[in-house]
Amino acid sequence: MSVPDVGMRERAVDARERAASELFDSEYPRLAGWCRRLVDDTDTAHEIAAEAFTRLWSRWAGVSEPRGFLYVTAANLVHDHWRRRERERRATRLVRQPPTAEDEPGTGPDLRPLVDSLPRQMRAAVLLYYYADFSLREVAALLGRKEGTVKSDLSRARVLLRQRLEASP
Repeated sequence: MSVPDVGMRERAVDARERAASELFDSEYPRLAGWCRRLVDDTDTAHEIAAEAFTRLWSRWAGVSEPRGFLYVTAANLVHDHWRRRERERRATRLVRQPPTAEDEPGTGPDLRPLVDSLPRQMRAAVLLYYYADFSLREVAALLGRKEGTVKSDLSRARVLLRQRLEASP
């Protein structure tokens, strides 16, 4: 290997590291804020955002759309978090006999369990479109689907959510 080849590789590595650093600086606050709105806990939101970046860094060379990768990964991690919390709540209810103030419903319906119960593709579209404020075109690109398909998923998700809301006590 000649000396110029080594210099070119070092510059390429430096450029990738700069790009990764710029992405982190620009996207981490937004991603963590989005996660915060979904999980209602600042520490958990930062853990999820950090994990999404960690997973991105491990695949950095093979990811063509890093921002999309971050949000789709974070959406999956939020889903895992919701499932884990619901299992914990059910276990707590089994152990605890009398209901407490925590068990009382809030002022409005909690949509998280309903969104969480949607099929994977619908759930991802709902989280990215309604919770992360991505445009329809961006959601389609992030999920690797056609815009019409994403529109259909969002429409079907709204119908399912409405039905489940009306059926809940």
